[in-house]
Order: sequence, then structure tokens, then C-alpha cells
Amino acid sequence: MAVHHLNEEVQGNFHYTIGPYSKPVMTVDPGDTIVIETLDAFGGKIRDEKTKPSQVLEFPNVNPLNGPIFVKGAEKGDSLAVHIKAISPRGPQPRGTSCLIPFFGGLTGTKKSPTLQEPLPEIVYKVEITEHDIIWRDRIRFPYDPFVGTIGTSPEIDSINSLTPESHGGNMDLPNVRPGNTIYLPVNTDGALLFVGDCHATQGDGELCGVAIEFPTVTTLDLDLVKGWSIEWPRIESEEYIMSVGSGRPMEDAVKIAFRDLISWMEEGYGFDRYDAYFILTQTARVRIGNMVDPNYSIGASISKQYLAE
Repeated sequence: MAVHHLNEEVQGNFHYTIGPYSKPVMTVDPGDTIVIETLDAFGGKIRDEKTKPSQVLEFPNVNPLNGPIFVKGAEKGDSLAVHIKAISPRGPQPRGTSCLIPFFGGLTGTKKSPTLQEPLPEIVYKVEITEHDIIWRDRIRFPYDPFVGTIGTSPEIDSINSLTPESHGGNMDLPNVRPGNTIYLPVNTDGALLFVGDCHATQGDGELCGVAIEFPTVTTLDLDLVKGWSIEWPRIESEEYIMSVGSGRPMEDAVKIAFRDLISWMEEGYGFDRYDAYFILTQTARVRIGNMVDPNYSIGASISKQYLAE
């Protein structure tokens, strides 16, 4: 069980797409640990509160990703189990960035949903982050509750930009991809080709303005391979629940995808009758909005493990 260090020097060029055409930066065995130095979603370009995002960012070249990481033995039809072990802040203070970006976010006109309203003002907040809290204002602290915003395995032939969540994972912005949990991702190409980045120090449901507390990290992952377990969409497991993730537009389609996959998991993994699972989820399920701002929206549908026990 080796430990690999994927620092900025080893990474070299970061990626803005997830696909099979990027050369792996590292090859690992199932069971290995990878310690990754991630950049923030802006690649560190927003240096202070006077910087205007429109002057330094070029969409869609945001969400720089580490990887791809090649996992030996992974082949189409398997699943990659990524155990999120730790996420620590790195870099000088103030480490965190949040901002408003013109024509981007949940309550503004966008390219996909245009309106006649004026663009949002470009407001930038730089904040201090410790492993205890985030200092938003003198009297306001947010708890440090980090997670991986963008994580995915390569599609078989497509290359998908790092802003878009889909069945491969991607920019789901789902806070459940957090330390202590495991995310299962479909393997569609040899080696799985794992990409990771865009960590958030904390985020509310929906990532309303489109920018959480973005920050550079040292993120530690353990990788395992589940041979012969073919899944269509990302799945998350904690000690308390299992969750299926769906991404799409409109949002109700993402919800339907997540619930349909969760029913399949209950059938195949826990022996439930399909329609009994449908009834049980109707009474007990919980839904979490990952983001409502990206090219696709992401939804996690979950059930407590107390209802899965024999």
C-alpha cells in the first residue's frame, strides 16, 4: 500500500476537461493513498479583493483539475471507490475566495437562461481559513466543512469540461463528497483516469451565487477497485446513509436520475423489491442540492442505513 504525492511540480499542467485524451501523471495500485495539492477554482488568479474576476478569468478555463491518475487493473464495467480521508487548507492567508461573477450564479441571467437584467456587480471576498473555521466577518464564522467539488473518472470517448457534472461525476459541488465518506465512480476506460480538484471549505445547498469558499488544499484519498460492479452514476456511502447522484437539466430530471439509481442500488445491493424500495423512499428519502448554477444541476438522493438492515 504505497503513498503517492501529487504536488504542483509533479502535476505540471492542470486540466480543464475530464476525458481519455490526457496523459496520466501518475500510476497507482488499488489500495494506494494519494496526497494531492489542489488549486482553488480560479487557479489562484484572484489574488485580492480589488481583482475583478472578469479581468483574470477566461470561461470555461476554470476549475483546474489534478490528474489523470491511472489505476492499475481498472477496466470498463468496474467501479472506482475513492475514500476521502482528509482535506487540509494550504497556502498563505487569506486562503479562501468567494465572489460574484457577471452572468453567473443562481439568481442572475446566464448564457443558458438569458434575461435583460444588468450583470451582477463584481464583488470579491478574501477570507481566512483554518481547520476550525472560516472568518467571513468579525462576528461571523462559518464552520470548516470541506469537500471535493469536482471529481470524476474519464468517459469512454467523450471529453467533458471541468464545469459540467454528468454520469462520470465532474463538477457536482456536493458537500457529501467529504472526509469520512466514499464516492463510487463508474470506470469507462482502462485505468479509470481519475481527475480531482475544486475543493470548497464550506458551501450551502445549491451553491447559490455559484462560488462557495474556494481554496487550495492538500487532499488525501485512498483508492480501491470494485471489480465487476458496473454503475451508471456516482454513488456515495457514509456510516449513516447511501446516496445516489444525478445531474441534468431541468432539476427534476436530476432528481429522477438520482432516485432511479438509488432504487437500483437498493435492489441489487440490499435485496429489496423494486416497488417496495419505491414505497420506502417515498416515506424516508432525503434530497440534497449540490449545485443549481452549472451547465447541469446535481442532486443527491439518500436513504438512512437503518432502513437497509435485515
